[in-house]
Amino acid sequence: MREPTFLILTALADEPRHGYGIVREVRALSEGRVSLLTGTLYTALDRLTAEGLVEPDREEAVDGRTRRYYRITAGGLAALTAETARLRQLTTAAEARLRAVRPRTV
Repeated sequence: MREPTFLILTALADEPRHGYGIVREVRALSEGRVSLLTGTLYTALDRLTAEGLVEPDREEAVDGRTRRYYRITAGGLAALTAETARLRQLTTAAEARLRAVRPRTV
């Protein structure tokens, strides 16, 4: 799973969000490293919807514009859970190797 997909699913894990809300949450989760462009976000949301990982939640009109909210599906939660476990395993392996090469302090 690519990092933007992981972050989008993570952003939706706790509550439905509209596009700009997802962009802000992804930026916060990544501490500013990942900044999604609108086109990239909606392309990803369309793909994730087609894969059954997210789905539209509701729409609301704000200042004459329609906000579409998305929520994560059960399949999306399962995929996020599996990816989190995979990343945890990789992180554990990397940390073990780093501990082995770090200079020992007395």
